[in-house]
Amino acid sequence: MTTVDLPPQLDASVAKAQLAALCRALDALPRGSVCRLNAAGVQRFDSAGLALLLACRRHAQAHGKTLHVVQWPAKLQSLAQVYGVLEWLSTPQDKSVAHAAASAV
Repeated sequence: MTTVDLPPQLDASVAKAQLAALCRALDALPRGSVCRLNAAGVQRFDSAGLALLLACRRHAQAHGKTLHVVQWPAKLQSLAQVYGVLEWLSTPQDKSVAHAAASAV
């Protein structure tokens, strides 16, 4: 399993360049690999950042790899949940935590 740290900024101003960089990192991994994108350091983001993460997931799947986002900052996780994409990007453990948090509200 490989972990790649996401940059502090994931928004429209950097999405294209970050997508290219993340796809290169994914391409360097062998088929069948699992890659975790560590979002702990993400400070600025918008919906383009979520689109970037989804594009990375599609790229990984197209090349026989699995991708999950881990260590979600609370606001980014909340945005992903509002857009309905959290379950596509999270690990099974993260999904159960998010479901429990949503049920508690």
